[in-house]
Amino acid sequence: MIDEPTEAGPIDYVIVEFPGSRMTGEGIPLLVDLVDRGIIRIIDLMFVKKETDGSVVGMEIADMTGDGQLDLAVFEGAASGLLGQDDLDEVAAVLEPGNSAGIFIYENLWAAPFATALRRGGAQLVASGRIPIEAVVEVLDSLGADTD
Repeated sequence: MIDEPTEAGPIDYVIVEFPGSRMTGEGIPLLVDLVDRGIIRIIDLMFVKKETDGSVVGMEIADMTGDGQLDLAVFEGAASGLLGQDDLDEVAAVLEPGNSAGIFIYENLWAAPFATALRRGGAQLVASGRIPIEAVVEVLDSLGADTD
């Protein structure tokens, strides 16, 4: 007997590189807002830095901007175990020395009812992807479309 699908949204990951390990913290309130409004749920959140010698070290989540404020304290403990050493090795391979990266795994809560209905009907995801905004803007610009 097949169990009823649990209501869960699609799970995505994002890796954001911070050149020179410069993190302004400007996006933090927006991320917190997405969580507070129930749009996403942070499953894993990890920050790493690639030293100039190529070694990679983990960074504390609590104060990412170095201003003494507990910017991401709300996400302390966001570690499901999905991120493993092999994932960190892959991130390290693409990071430039002296840069940092944030690795986010999140559930799209907004899509959970839709995804559950599709699964209940026997549908299954066969492809997924993301188009970088720079590519969209470039194409729209080439077509003379207004992107404002």
